[in-house]
Amino acid sequence: MALTLQEALARVPQWADASDLKATPLGGGITNNNFRIDVSGESFVLRIAGADTELLGINREVEYAANLAAGKLGIAPEVFYFIRPEGYLVTRFITGRPILPGEICQPENIRRVTEVLRKIHNMPDIPGTFDVFRVVEDYSAIARRYGVVFPEDFDRLIELIQAAEQALHVRPLTLRPCHDDLLNANFLANSQLYVLDWEYAGMGDIFFDLANFSDHHQLNDEQDRWLLKCYFGAVTPTRWAHFKIMKIMSDLREATWGLVQIGISKLDFDFREYADKFFGRAMENILNPNWNEWLKEVV
Repeated sequence: MALTLQEALARVPQWADASDLKATPLGGGITNNNFRIDVSGESFVLRIAGADTELLGINREVEYAANLAAGKLGIAPEVFYFIRPEGYLVTRFITGRPILPGEICQPENIRRVTEVLRKIHNMPDIPGTFDVFRVVEDYSAIARRYGVVFPEDFDRLIELIQAAEQALHVRPLTLRPCHDDLLNANFLANSQLYVLDWEYAGMGDIFFDLANFSDHHQLNDEQDRWLLKCYFGAVTPTRWAHFKIMKIMSDLREATWGLVQIGISKLDFDFREYADKFFGRAMENILNPNWNEWLKEVV
Protein backbone atom coordinates (compact mmCIF):
# COMPACT_ATOMS: atom_id res chain seq x y z
CA MET A 1 0.00 0.00 0.00
CA ALA A 2 1.23 3.48 -0.86
CA LEU A 3 2.51 5.70 1.92
CA THR A 4 1.13 9.13 2.59
CA LEU A 5 3.54 12.05 2.41
CA GLN A 6 3.80 12.19 6.21
CA GLU A 7 4.39 8.45 6.44
CA ALA A 8 7.14 8.64 3.82
CA LEU A 9 8.84 11.54 5.58
CA ALA A 10 8.79 9.60 8.84
CA ARG A 11 10.66 6.73 7.17
CA VAL A 12 13.76 8.85 6.46
CA PRO A 13 15.91 8.37 9.59
CA GLN A 14 18.02 11.49 9.01
CA TRP A 15 14.86 13.59 9.42
CA ALA A 16 13.51 11.88 12.54
CA ASP A 17 14.21 14.79 14.89
CA ALA A 18 13.75 17.63 12.41
CA SER A 19 11.48 20.43 13.63
CA ASP A 20 11.75 22.69 10.58
CA LEU A 21 10.81 20.28 7.77
CA LYS A 22 8.77 21.78 4.95
CA ALA A 23 7.30 19.82 2.00
CA THR A 24 6.29 21.58 -1.23
CA PRO A 25 4.68 19.76 -4.19
CA LEU A 26 6.63 19.85 -7.45
CA GLY A 27 4.59 19.87 -10.65
CA GLY A 28 5.32 18.40 -14.04
CA GLY A 29 5.19 14.65 -13.48
CA ILE A 30 2.60 12.38 -15.06
CA THR A 31 3.54 9.15 -13.27
CA ASN A 32 4.62 10.04 -9.71
CA ASN A 33 4.13 12.70 -7.05
CA ASN A 34 7.27 14.70 -6.29
CA PHE A 35 7.94 17.01 -3.36
CA ARG A 36 10.70 19.45 -2.50
CA ILE A 37 11.76 18.90 1.09
CA ASP A 38 13.52 21.74 2.92
CA VAL A 39 15.05 20.76 6.24
CA SER A 40 17.94 22.00 8.38
CA GLY A 41 19.16 24.35 5.66
CA GLU A 42 19.27 21.65 2.98
CA SER A 43 16.90 20.80 0.12
CA PHE A 44 15.89 17.42 -1.28
CA VAL A 45 13.37 15.84 -3.65
CA LEU A 46 11.13 13.02 -2.46
CA ARG A 47 9.51 10.91 -5.17
CA ILE A 48 6.36 9.06 -4.14
CA ALA A 49 5.73 6.43 -6.79
CA GLY A 50 2.40 6.41 -8.58
CA ALA A 51 0.01 3.48 -8.32
CA ASP A 52 0.72 0.33 -10.36
CA THR A 53 3.89 1.76 -11.93
CA GLU A 54 5.34 -1.76 -12.08
CA LEU A 55 2.91 -2.28 -14.97
CA LEU A 56 4.89 0.38 -16.84
CA GLY A 57 8.04 -1.71 -16.51
CA ILE A 58 9.40 0.37 -13.64
CA ASN A 59 11.57 -1.43 -11.12
CA ARG A 60 12.37 0.91 -8.23
CA GLU A 61 15.49 -1.01 -7.20
CA VAL A 62 16.88 -0.57 -10.72
CA GLU A 63 15.95 3.12 -10.69
CA TYR A 64 17.78 3.51 -7.39
CA ALA A 65 20.92 1.74 -8.63
CA ALA A 66 21.03 3.74 -11.86
CA ASN A 67 20.43 7.10 -10.15
CA LEU A 68 23.03 6.22 -7.52
CA ALA A 69 25.66 5.49 -10.19
CA ALA A 70 24.84 8.60 -12.23
CA GLY A 71 24.77 10.76 -9.12
CA LYS A 72 28.28 9.69 -8.23
CA LEU A 73 29.38 10.89 -11.69
CA GLY A 74 27.74 14.28 -11.13
CA ILE A 75 25.31 13.90 -14.03
CA ALA A 76 22.22 13.21 -11.89
CA PRO A 77 20.98 14.35 -8.49
CA GLU A 78 22.86 12.65 -5.66
CA VAL A 79 20.88 9.92 -3.91
CA PHE A 80 20.29 10.73 -0.22
CA TYR A 81 18.02 7.87 0.89
CA PHE A 82 15.92 5.05 -0.52
CA ILE A 83 12.72 4.01 1.23
CA ARG A 84 12.22 0.24 1.02
CA PRO A 85 10.16 -1.74 0.17
CA GLU A 86 7.97 0.99 -1.35
CA GLY A 87 10.83 2.22 -3.52
CA TYR A 88 10.52 5.94 -2.79
CA LEU A 89 13.67 7.84 -3.71
CA VAL A 90 15.12 10.86 -1.93
CA THR A 91 17.72 12.86 -3.85
CA ARG A 92 19.49 16.15 -3.33
CA PHE A 93 17.67 19.13 -4.81
CA ILE A 94 19.60 20.72 -7.65
CA THR A 95 19.32 24.44 -8.10
CA GLY A 96 19.09 24.81 -11.84
CA ARG A 97 16.75 25.70 -14.64
CA PRO A 98 14.94 23.80 -17.36
CA ILE A 99 16.75 23.83 -20.68
CA LEU A 100 13.89 24.32 -23.10
CA PRO A 101 13.57 22.47 -26.44
CA GLY A 102 14.60 25.44 -28.56
CA GLU A 103 17.76 25.80 -26.51
CA ILE A 104 18.76 22.18 -26.04
CA CYS A 105 18.44 21.63 -29.80
CA GLN A 106 21.17 24.15 -30.55
CA PRO A 107 24.37 22.50 -31.89
CA GLU A 108 26.50 23.21 -28.81
CA ASN A 109 23.86 21.83 -26.46
CA ILE A 110 23.36 18.74 -28.60
CA ARG A 111 27.09 18.19 -28.18
CA ARG A 112 26.71 18.58 -24.39
CA VAL A 113 23.92 16.01 -24.41
CA THR A 114 26.11 13.48 -26.24
CA GLU A 115 28.89 14.02 -23.68
CA VAL A 116 26.44 13.17 -20.89
CA LEU A 117 25.12 10.15 -22.81
CA ARG A 118 28.63 8.79 -23.27
CA LYS A 119 29.15 9.05 -19.50
CA ILE A 120 25.89 7.16 -18.93
CA HIS A 121 26.76 4.48 -21.46
CA ASN A 122 30.18 4.00 -19.85
CA MET A 123 28.87 3.59 -16.31
CA PRO A 124 29.41 0.22 -14.63
CA ASP A 125 26.69 -2.28 -15.45
CA ILE A 126 23.40 -1.62 -13.68
CA PRO A 127 20.65 -4.14 -12.85
CA GLY A 128 17.77 -4.65 -15.23
CA THR A 129 17.47 -4.51 -19.00
CA PHE A 130 15.56 -2.29 -21.39
CA ASP A 131 14.66 -3.97 -24.68
CA VAL A 132 12.26 -1.64 -26.48
CA PHE A 133 10.76 -4.46 -28.54
CA ARG A 134 9.85 -6.37 -25.37
CA VAL A 135 8.61 -3.17 -23.76
CA VAL A 136 6.18 -2.53 -26.63
CA GLU A 137 5.09 -6.17 -26.49
CA ASP A 138 4.53 -6.05 -22.71
CA TYR A 139 2.72 -2.70 -22.78
CA SER A 140 0.42 -3.95 -25.52
CA ALA A 141 -0.49 -7.08 -23.55
CA ILE A 142 -1.21 -5.09 -20.40
CA ALA A 143 -3.34 -2.52 -22.25
CA ARG A 144 -5.40 -5.35 -23.79
CA ARG A 145 -5.99 -6.84 -20.34
CA TYR A 146 -7.47 -3.51 -19.29
CA GLY A 147 -9.73 -3.39 -22.34
CA VAL A 148 -8.05 -0.36 -23.90
CA VAL A 149 -9.01 0.39 -27.52
CA PHE A 150 -6.09 0.08 -29.99
CA PRO A 151 -5.61 1.96 -33.30
CA GLU A 152 -6.88 0.12 -36.36
CA ASP A 153 -3.42 -0.13 -37.94
CA PHE A 154 -1.70 -1.45 -34.81
CA ASP A 155 -1.22 -5.03 -36.06
CA ARG A 156 0.41 -3.74 -39.25
CA LEU A 157 2.83 -1.68 -37.17
CA ILE A 158 3.76 -4.73 -35.11
CA GLU A 159 4.48 -6.77 -38.24
CA LEU A 160 6.86 -4.09 -39.48
CA ILE A 161 8.75 -3.73 -36.22
CA GLN A 162 9.15 -7.49 -35.94
CA ALA A 163 11.07 -7.34 -39.19
CA ALA A 164 13.24 -4.60 -37.72
CA GLU A 165 13.94 -6.65 -34.58
CA GLN A 166 15.04 -9.61 -36.68
CA ALA A 167 17.34 -7.38 -38.74
CA LEU A 168 18.94 -5.80 -35.67
CA HIS A 169 19.55 -9.18 -34.05
CA VAL A 170 21.81 -10.25 -36.92
CA ARG A 171 24.59 -8.04 -35.52
CA PRO A 172 23.55 -7.28 -31.92
CA LEU A 173 25.32 -4.59 -29.95
CA THR A 174 26.79 -5.04 -26.49
CA LEU A 175 24.24 -3.78 -23.98
CA ARG A 176 25.27 -0.66 -22.05
CA PRO A 177 23.65 1.32 -19.20
CA CYS A 178 20.97 3.55 -20.71
CA HIS A 179 18.50 6.14 -19.38
CA ASP A 180 15.70 5.38 -21.88
CA ASP A 181 13.47 8.38 -21.10
CA LEU A 182 15.18 11.50 -22.44
CA LEU A 183 12.23 13.85 -22.74
CA ASN A 184 12.87 17.53 -22.25
CA ALA A 185 11.53 17.66 -18.68
CA ASN A 186 14.27 15.25 -17.60
CA PHE A 187 17.08 17.73 -18.24
CA LEU A 188 18.21 20.43 -15.82
CA ALA A 189 21.04 22.90 -16.29
CA ASN A 190 23.22 25.21 -14.23
CA SER A 191 26.94 25.23 -14.92
CA GLN A 192 26.49 21.71 -16.25
CA LEU A 193 23.78 19.42 -17.59
CA TYR A 194 21.92 16.95 -15.36
CA VAL A 195 19.61 14.08 -16.29
CA LEU A 196 16.67 13.39 -13.96
CA ASP A 197 14.19 10.53 -13.48
CA TRP A 198 15.91 7.16 -13.95
CA GLU A 199 12.74 5.04 -13.74
CA TYR A 200 13.24 3.26 -17.06
CA ALA A 201 17.02 2.85 -16.90
CA GLY A 202 18.58 -0.50 -17.66
CA MET A 203 21.13 -2.26 -19.80
CA GLY A 204 20.15 -1.57 -23.39
CA ASP A 205 20.86 -0.31 -26.88
CA ILE A 206 22.74 3.01 -26.92
CA PHE A 207 21.01 3.90 -30.19
CA PHE A 208 17.69 3.93 -28.36
CA ASP A 209 18.95 6.65 -26.00
CA LEU A 210 20.17 8.75 -28.93
CA ALA A 211 16.96 8.21 -30.88
CA ASN A 212 14.77 8.80 -27.83
CA PHE A 213 16.40 12.19 -27.21
CA SER A 214 16.00 13.10 -30.88
CA ASP A 215 12.41 11.88 -30.97
CA HIS A 216 11.31 13.81 -27.90
CA HIS A 217 12.92 16.98 -29.25
CA GLN A 218 11.77 16.43 -32.85
CA LEU A 219 15.21 16.90 -34.34
CA ASN A 220 15.41 17.11 -38.12
CA ASP A 221 17.83 15.10 -40.27
CA GLU A 222 20.52 17.78 -40.11
CA GLN A 223 20.34 17.85 -36.32
CA ASP A 224 20.27 14.06 -36.18
CA ARG A 225 23.45 13.85 -38.21
CA TRP A 226 25.11 16.35 -35.89
CA LEU A 227 23.94 14.30 -32.87
CA LEU A 228 25.50 11.11 -34.27
CA LYS A 229 28.66 12.92 -35.34
CA CYS A 230 29.11 14.36 -31.85
CA TYR A 231 28.59 10.96 -30.26
CA PHE A 232 30.50 8.69 -32.65
CA GLY A 233 32.76 11.08 -34.57
CA ALA A 234 31.28 9.98 -37.90
CA VAL A 235 27.89 9.10 -39.37
CA THR A 236 27.99 5.79 -41.21
CA PRO A 237 25.07 4.31 -43.18
CA THR A 238 24.72 1.50 -40.63
CA ARG A 239 24.61 3.89 -37.68
CA TRP A 240 22.10 6.08 -39.50
CA ALA A 241 19.83 3.12 -40.25
CA HIS A 242 19.99 1.77 -36.70
CA PHE A 243 19.24 5.22 -35.32
CA LYS A 244 16.27 5.78 -37.65
CA ILE A 245 14.72 2.44 -36.71
CA MET A 246 15.09 3.30 -33.04
CA LYS A 247 13.38 6.66 -33.55
CA ILE A 248 10.32 4.78 -34.74
CA MET A 249 10.59 2.42 -31.78
CA SER A 250 10.76 5.41 -29.47
CA ASP A 251 7.45 6.66 -30.89
CA LEU A 252 5.86 3.24 -30.54
CA ARG A 253 7.12 2.85 -26.97
CA GLU A 254 5.53 6.18 -26.04
CA ALA A 255 2.30 5.25 -27.78
CA THR A 256 1.93 1.89 -26.03
CA TRP A 257 2.98 3.46 -22.71
CA GLY A 258 0.07 5.83 -23.20
CA LEU A 259 -2.28 2.89 -23.78
CA VAL A 260 -1.26 1.34 -20.47
CA GLN A 261 -1.80 4.65 -18.71
CA ILE A 262 -5.30 4.87 -20.18
CA GLY A 263 -6.03 1.61 -18.40
CA ILE A 264 -4.35 2.20 -15.04
CA SER A 265 -3.72 5.88 -14.33
CA LYS A 266 -5.76 7.97 -11.92
CA LEU A 267 -3.93 11.17 -12.87
CA ASP A 268 -5.70 14.06 -14.61
CA PHE A 269 -3.96 13.77 -17.97
CA ASP A 270 -5.22 13.00 -21.48
CA PHE A 271 -3.32 9.78 -22.16
CA ARG A 272 -5.50 8.99 -25.20
CA GLU A 273 -4.34 12.14 -26.94
CA TYR A 274 -0.76 11.31 -25.93
CA ALA A 275 -0.98 7.78 -27.33
CA ASP A 276 -2.64 8.89 -30.57
CA LYS A 277 0.04 11.51 -31.19
CA PHE A 278 2.85 8.99 -30.97
CA PHE A 279 1.00 6.31 -32.92
CA GLY A 280 0.55 8.82 -35.71
CA ARG A 281 4.23 9.67 -35.72
CA ALA A 282 5.26 6.01 -35.66
CA MET A 283 3.07 5.15 -38.62
CA GLU A 284 4.20 8.18 -40.62
CA ASN A 285 7.87 7.39 -40.05
CA ILE A 286 7.65 3.65 -40.60
CA LEU A 287 6.10 4.32 -44.02
CA ASN A 288 9.25 6.21 -45.00
CA PRO A 289 10.41 4.97 -48.43
CA ASN A 290 13.85 4.30 -46.89
CA TRP A 291 12.48 1.78 -44.37
CA ASN A 292 13.51 -1.32 -46.33
CA GLU A 293 16.95 0.15 -47.02
CA TRP A 294 17.44 0.73 -43.29
CA LEU A 295 16.59 -2.92 -42.60
CA LYS A 296 19.12 -4.08 -45.19
CA GLU A 297 21.78 -1.72 -43.90
CA VAL A 298 21.68 -2.88 -40.27
CA VAL A 299 22.09 -6.46 -41.45
